[in-house]
Amino acid sequence: MLDIVARSQRGRVCEYSREGNVLETPAMIRSGADGPVCIAAGEGGRVLRLFGAEVPLESGLLTTASSGMDSATVGRDGVQVVRLPLPDNLEIDESAEVVVVPNAYELRKDPRRIVDAVVRLREAAGFGRLLCMLGIGEPSTVALLSYMGVDLFDDSLPRAAGLEHVMLMPEAEVSTDDDAAGANIDSMDAELAKVRMFIRADRLRELADQRSFSSPSNVALLRLYDQNAYEYAEETCSTVGCRFSCNSTQALRRPDLKRYRDRMRDYRKPEHKRILLLLPCSAKKPYHISKTHRAFASAIHTAQHDTLVHEVIVTSPLGMVPRELDACYPANSYDIPVTGEWKCEERAMIREMVGSLIQQGYDKIICHLGDDYELVEGLADMECTVVGDPTSPRSLENLDKALRAAAKGMEPVDYLVDRNNLARGLLEFQFGKEMADLLMDENTYAIGKFPYWKFIREDPEDRKRKTQIGMMAPERGMVSLTLEGAEILAGAGYATVEIMDFELKGNLFAVGVVKADPRIRIGDEAIIVCDGQVRGVGVAMMCGREMTDLKRGIAVKVRHKIKS
Repeated sequence: MLDIVARSQRGRVCEYSREGNVLETPAMIRSGADGPVCIAAGEGGRVLRLFGAEVPLESGLLTTASSGMDSATVGRDGVQVVRLPLPDNLEIDESAEVVVVPNAYELRKDPRRIVDAVVRLREAAGFGRLLCMLGIGEPSTVALLSYMGVDLFDDSLPRAAGLEHVMLMPEAEVSTDDDAAGANIDSMDAELAKVRMFIRADRLRELADQRSFSSPSNVALLRLYDQNAYEYAEETCSTVGCRFSCNSTQALRRPDLKRYRDRMRDYRKPEHKRILLLLPCSAKKPYHISKTHRAFASAIHTAQHDTLVHEVIVTSPLGMVPRELDACYPANSYDIPVTGEWKCEERAMIREMVGSLIQQGYDKIICHLGDDYELVEGLADMECTVVGDPTSPRSLENLDKALRAAAKGMEPVDYLVDRNNLARGLLEFQFGKEMADLLMDENTYAIGKFPYWKFIREDPEDRKRKTQIGMMAPERGMVSLTLEGAEILAGAGYATVEIMDFELKGNLFAVGVVKADPRIRIGDEAIIVCDGQVRGVGVAMMCGREMTDLKRGIAVKVRHKIKS
């Protein structure tokens, strides 16, 4: 029986129980030791002992990863042994709870083949099985491999390296004069404990970034994983999250950040905005509560012309963040080193994104970036307003004057229209244009002060009858639907979770899910339906395929449900 107790993208902490025993993963299986979980030497080779089961790891034709010859998979007592090379039509038996690759060592130092093998194995195994790869885990790689989806390792590589007087550490491997096997195994244990801690904090990617610098092959492994397995990695990335750091160039390629930038390619500026104002980011998130941006606000919101101004924050690793999205993930959560130096990749990304936005058409562009003006220099004619520090009295005075001059002769836009258009942009970012059109029709409007927006729909036949269909709150950084809002989207092609016919009394558990749309991501709005009828709405705690695969755990944290 498998319970997933914590997730961090593809990394997860699991509790695997069998015969009254429990194994917490990611974990290391020891060789030549007694106990309920170990690898012992048998007459025909190694034997995996797992809570009473004894499964031979070497049987039949012992193929190698480079042989080009497939070997039959062997299953016994809930364990399926799969040797490399993987067959093209790899299938895992329904009775299997653990998938073991006994010759994974052959992939060591070959990052391209590691990525391919892990993705294919994890996809075949699904979410409901443990994946064990033997001979490949060491202190410097277990964070990366766990991040990719591997659950179990063994101690054969740390033990063998130690016997060769090579000490393996998370940061590097070094030669020593003594037998380092014991130290290597201890280091592996300590690293796996750290991996579990980072998963529970939902920050495993940061540990993977750090460990990637331990060797050239690890650098290549993370790069190739980000590059070649984006769809696989993105599926388990949450659309909400906690604070995280981007301390390296590779961190710019995190799948959740790439997803944000991809979404921004479809971003369309609010139609009434005529003046583009480029602003620097702030260390405090979300930006609008920072001291810096409150100072900017004192110069922007001085008269009715402020409704014509489109505030866009220029930043790495996101490129740009329109003001109406600054409470959304990942804009509300990232940290980066601030040194005034920009990497080539950051420059190119920012120029591309800001350049595309400028092409949508503005009457005037004002740049309040200060020393970072070089990031957008030459993209269009723009007026720079910073003298020294962007928050200095003179800079703020220049900004106020520039906005007043730019708006001269322009007809101000009503604040209600401004709020509705900004709120619509938020809906498009979260749900897509088609769904935003349904939610924000001619009878719907937003009320409240950003970011505490509520979405209200009036009955066109009786304007006094008003229904709330959703609300935005910065604590989550997304729009939360009411049952009425869920009804609007449920029949229009929005991703839903189909359940068995039972009464929802609390949260929805995976055992009650018939099928879930694979487009659902952790943190998304999840609309629960049965026979086409909405039964509830809440926040997805698993991605869609995981809800379908698993039979345990909370699938949706239910906010509203139909009362019988």
